[in-house]
Amino acid sequence: MGERTVDVELPDALDGQRVDRVVSLVAEVSRSVAAELLATGQVLLDGEPAERPAQKVTAGSRLIVHVTEVDRTLVAEPEVAVPLVHADEAVLVVDKPAGMVVHPGSGVQHGTLVNGLLAHFPELEAVGPDDRPGIVHRLDKGTTGLLMVARTVEARESLSAQLQAHTVDREYLALVLGEIESERGVIDAPLGRSQSNALRRAVVTSGRPARTGYEVVHRFGVAPGRPPLSLVRCRLETGRTHQIRAHLEAIGHPVVGDETYRGQHRRPALEPGPGRPFLHAGLLGFDHPVSGQRLRFASPLPSDLAAVLAGLGLTPADIAALTPDPA
Repeated sequence: MGERTVDVELPDALDGQRVDRVVSLVAEVSRSVAAELLATGQVLLDGEPAERPAQKVTAGSRLIVHVTEVDRTLVAEPEVAVPLVHADEAVLVVDKPAGMVVHPGSGVQHGTLVNGLLAHFPELEAVGPDDRPGIVHRLDKGTTGLLMVARTVEARESLSAQLQAHTVDREYLALVLGEIESERGVIDAPLGRSQSNALRRAVVTSGRPARTGYEVVHRFGVAPGRPPLSLVRCRLETGRTHQIRAHLEAIGHPVVGDETYRGQHRRPALEPGPGRPFLHAGLLGFDHPVSGQRLRFASPLPSDLAAVLAGLGLTPADIAALTPDPA
């Protein structure tokens, strides 16, 4: 592993080009690596972090790219368990466990979902970018739940187009701090990289449009040693990085167990807590890339999160009823 810095004044020939394309060209990296460098704050344009891949550059601007060279050769790892809930010739649906990274990057090269998938479905190697074959959307490391994977180039194009058209159903269950006033609502606020922390997202006027619908499922009032809590079901209308976590923090209700997005709360909301963000992708629906049939899948709350709710007083029947009906 090595590091290098590319520092250039952009020529007239690159005027008006997308910054991700320019980074790929001048730093001699793939477009997917360029996107990763942008997302992690490693690209400066005239001294300011460039965050949007589609941002246009201007001739004469100064571009600085900090590149960490790593071995990005993907290795099939059969020891990585892949919990499948659906598999056919075009698409896979995985129920991702907590702690699993979806694809290599940012210093993680082994033990990812992609490493495990390649051991069972080697044809994925030809589907999509070299470092995330088959992947069309992601879940954060600490988030559990349903994720779709394309097995063919055509399936990836179809699923990506559905995501862009906002026709994919994605519902999450989250336990948040505080008592949300409205029973339901929509958080409509643009998200971009935080100016204080390149690994965080924040509501910024220059960010990309982002909409999260929510509905309160259960309220837990104040109890000795903890604040009030709300259990909410969130629906993604867009799919920005950390969208639900950042949006809920922005309205003053950060996700329980989220050390990155915890607002002004400095002490654990629950003891013992979940040890990770209480966020689970429980429902996924999309049109099959070949047949066009609408497919919907549901995932029950994993045991660690179910135990938290049991500690708050919900019965096993209450917790089972939280699993969405995929019909």
